[in-house]
Amino acid sequence: MFKKLKRSAEGAGVPHVKGTAGMATVVMPAPSKVTLPMSQHIGAPAQPVVKKGDTVYVGTLVGKAGGFVSANIYASVSGTVLSADPGAVVIESDGNQTPDPAIQPPVVNDRDSLLKAVQACGLVGLGGAGFPTHVKLTAKNIEFLVINGAECEPYLTPDTREFLECSDTIISGIAAVMKYCEIKNCVIGIEANKPDCIAKMTELVKEMPGVTVKTLPSRYPQGAEKNLVENCTGREVPQFGPTGAPGLPADAGCVVMNVTSVSTLGKFLKTGMPLVSKRVTVDGDAIAKPQNVEVAIGTSLQDIVDFCGGIKEGVTLGKVISGGPMMGRAMTDLSSPLIKQNNGLLLFSREKAAIPAPSACIRCGRCINGCPMGLAPVQISEAYTARDYDQLDKLNIGLCVACGTCSFVCPAKRPVTQNMALAKAFYMGELRRKQAEAKAKAEEAAKKAEEGGNK
Repeated sequence: MFKKLKRSAEGAGVPHVKGTAGMATVVMPAPSKVTLPMSQHIGAPAQPVVKKGDTVYVGTLVGKAGGFVSANIYASVSGTVLSADPGAVVIESDGNQTPDPAIQPPVVNDRDSLLKAVQACGLVGLGGAGFPTHVKLTAKNIEFLVINGAECEPYLTPDTREFLECSDTIISGIAAVMKYCEIKNCVIGIEANKPDCIAKMTELVKEMPGVTVKTLPSRYPQGAEKNLVENCTGREVPQFGPTGAPGLPADAGCVVMNVTSVSTLGKFLKTGMPLVSKRVTVDGDAIAKPQNVEVAIGTSLQDIVDFCGGIKEGVTLGKVISGGPMMGRAMTDLSSPLIKQNNGLLLFSREKAAIPAPSACIRCGRCINGCPMGLAPVQISEAYTARDYDQLDKLNIGLCVACGTCSFVCPAKRPVTQNMALAKAFYMGELRRKQAEAKAKAEEAAKKAEEGGNK
């Protein structure tokens, strides 16, 4: 038995700040140089397969997946390799953006060939998680394909533009996954604050058996995987799977794909061009020209800022966030490259980025009511302060998804999310230590038993 989780929790009524939703995507010219980290995904880093001085083209393999849970990395510009090491491949662009002549659409006629195509594409979850997509699709007995089109964080609109600009490849990607993975049902979840996307997709899927569009409440975090599964299918992802590991959508008969991910698959099946670029929302009160930009993966954040007009005149930059304001990362170095799962670049003035001074916790319970995982942040904070592993285990800290809801709803402006992250890091560290000790004891016992049997 697993604990019934309270995923009907309130969540957070984050502001509907989507100023770029109506802005068509602008393609940014190739930068002079790209830096392609070999780790742009959950799992093992890719291994460089090029060397300094090599000539590459757009779509040339430069990093081969380093294991099953890994993903290929491809050149996003044509040009010359400046350096290649286990950390990253750096390419100087020739400005021509010449496609690799070996590129051709994959031949897909069954499940295995589809999975090989997904892996060859270098596809990962493009909504932010970066989990290699081919691994997800190996799950068996899947009844629902759930398409994540919630895009529930403020400012971000890449998925909105994908719906409006690339609906054909969304449809073809969905059709391929359903056909070859033998999934009978598909639910496309879209928040109610995107009526044009809902209307367009509803019209396109009306002749597709088993495919429906689900209008989701405009309440953060609708896009969280477990919430999405429950709201789209009525099923709940269990706390733990059959092996004792944290439950996955597959344990509820579901597989979840971000809308841009499934669309990218549709494009790859049509053209053979792997994942080499990413649509990014550039926004915030400090950027001169907010817009949606299609950018070569590996482009420096500074080059993207410059393309969007730089910082507004008279504005002092206070914070840069890669991703959304709820779950994104604050960046201190704009020379960092854009990677596959980046979907936003937000620049805020010093005034906008100012953090209110926290006050004492008033025990109002809003963090508990808002948590999509039904966790109790106040109790978790107390258990972490005491470094009480057992209590953290009972409080299910391992389920925290770092969505930021608890901090957002806190009237005392306390750093609740940060404390939750520290608590989870401590818990996971202790868990790994305990597992390693248990494994070592089991191996020692097995060794002694074997030695006893040989006497």
